[in-house]
Amino acid sequence: MTQNVCFINKPKGLTSFDICFKLRPVLKTKAVGHTGTLDPNATGVMIILFDKTCKANNFLVGENKEYIAKVAYGFKTDTGDIDGNIIAASHYNTPTKEELDAALKKFLGISKQRPPLTSAIKIKGKKLYEYQRQNIDVEVPLRTIEVSKIELLAFDDKSFTFKAEVSSGTYIRSLAQDILADLGILGTLEELKRTKLGAVDISMCDDFSEALKGHIHFYPLKDLLKKRYFTVELNDEEKRRVLNGQSLKLPRLEKELLLTYQDQVMAIYERREDGMYYTVRGLF
Repeated sequence: MTQNVCFINKPKGLTSFDICFKLRPVLKTKAVGHTGTLDPNATGVMIILFDKTCKANNFLVGENKEYIAKVAYGFKTDTGDIDGNIIAASHYNTPTKEELDAALKKFLGISKQRPPLTSAIKIKGKKLYEYQRQNIDVEVPLRTIEVSKIELLAFDDKSFTFKAEVSSGTYIRSLAQDILADLGILGTLEELKRTKLGAVDISMCDDFSEALKGHIHFYPLKDLLKKRYFTVELNDEEKRRVLNGQSLKLPRLEKELLLTYQDQVMAIYERREDGMYYTVRGLF
């Protein structure tokens, strides 16, 4: 039983769906998915799941991410990034390195962020970008985010570039707008690269054009899951019970466990009030 995933360095100009669709013939399956969307003009790390490993999607999302973002000065778009329509422009005084460093540091730690209207977050059953396309005003609730690291990488009189490690659900275009507001300057997100997704670094990713030629490195799904869940190796009887979706009595106290058998991923189980472990999702 093969339980592998692969890592792709997404190029500009393609949607995340495009990446999965184009990989179908290479991976010889229609069941191809990913663990985190990137906008068409964003680049960087994508974790690709296929065949049975697609079942593990919900257990690989929610990871911290690292991005490198370039922000241009002098104009603002309706989307907060370079793909949008310009809605305002103004002259500006180029911030100094000290001013940029000070502004970035203000966003370290836990804060509230308002997601962009172009996001797929649902409010009253409809995605935000659907409201925007129909020119319908909607109140966008603030979300709690965390920026664990942020640093200035480069700057000139037209733009600045920063690197940030953020919690899942953080929108870099919104973070960029908040930084610009603190500086008192109009601007927009010009470039975005995701350099880390959980334990996966961009150095581990295959070039997409090479991947389409079949030059793909595969990684065991269990190695990713083991970084997030305590792992229990099953015996033959426990394996039989898992295959039948039955509960298990295990000498553990963790809320959730990754169950394996002979180095193969079997399931995620959770501990309930009676002390028994029950199926969350079979992964075999």
